[in-house]
Amino acid sequence: MKRRTFLKLSATLPIFAATSHGPLVSIASAQQKDFNPQPGNWRTYEMTTRIELLKPTGVSRVWVPLPVVESDYQRLRGNRWSGNARVLEPVAEPSYGASMLYAEWVESEKSPMVEVISRFQTQDRAVDWSKKTPVRADAAELKKWTQPTDLMPTDGIVRETAQEATKGKRSDIDKTRALYDWMLANTYRDVKVRGCGIGDIKAMLETKSFGGKCADLNGLFVGLARAVDIPARDIYGIRVGPSAFGYKSLGAGTANVTKAQHCRAEVFLKDYGWVAMDPADVAKAAREETGELIKLDHALVAPVRAKLFGGWEGNWLAYNTAHDVTLPNSTQGGKIGFLMYPQAETANGRLDSLDPDSFKYTITSREVTG
Repeated sequence: MKRRTFLKLSATLPIFAATSHGPLVSIASAQQKDFNPQPGNWRTYEMTTRIELLKPTGVSRVWVPLPVVESDYQRLRGNRWSGNARVLEPVAEPSYGASMLYAEWVESEKSPMVEVISRFQTQDRAVDWSKKTPVRADAAELKKWTQPTDLMPTDGIVRETAQEATKGKRSDIDKTRALYDWMLANTYRDVKVRGCGIGDIKAMLETKSFGGKCADLNGLFVGLARAVDIPARDIYGIRVGPSAFGYKSLGAGTANVTKAQHCRAEVFLKDYGWVAMDPADVAKAAREETGELIKLDHALVAPVRAKLFGGWEGNWLAYNTAHDVTLPNSTQGGKIGFLMYPQAETANGRLDSLDPDSFKYTITSREVTG
């Protein structure tokens, strides 16, 4: 089948029509949950990241993501850190302003350790679609969010797919809705993918491998939006608390959030400004809420599908919006696609950030009350 023909057909598939991703089931005993994030209730969290390098060799280095996003859904209340590093200072990458704590140890240090504590406030997001308020924004700034990145090209098969999915749509909101629906009809959460995925959207489309996790799925959504000139961006972060609506798949189940990283997406719509989006979490709820793959019109998933087009829950910390990140002072590796995990290197090379046990880092979170 020709690629263009395939894309046209795939865009018209019914939601989760293919069953190769796992069995589609209907959970008769499940009760519908009132998933309805609404702004207005600020919550305060404190998150602690502790890193211990088990096998330091030569000069060792660590980069710990620091939250830099200040917005109408997140307020930063400061960071503090401690450790036995020779150098311990905040640094930033120049293109997107992603912030991180940089730690460097001398060769003689046998037990490198650093700890970072971040305090912040979050609230839910939800757009009121009935209230149009044309938003002025700097044209150059918006253009930045339509540009390609190393893992997110906007030409070739990416543009072809986006144009086919939005065929006949004129307004930015109608195009965004068409892309959101295309994502839910064609992609799925693949639990076998390590971490949050890689986000190589061209490879996903060329190989027709539409399974992935948040960096793959929301990255694809952002890339498709940019390909039809809708400003869009990934926001890289981590879940810090349970879902207030009882969804185990959409929150942190324990105080240990070491493996709770999650990226979300935003699009800029001329009548609404920056609007929250998270098709990846719709796929997550469909795949993991019951342990079986359930349909998107199921009572458990339908409200998530509706509300994550324009909103999300505030049990999550946003770090940054950076792509193609060069780690300052690194000597052992090239750029990384995004900064959402602690990074480290020794004289033997870059460590595996998705293996916190051998890397030896833990991230814990607690809500601060009173």
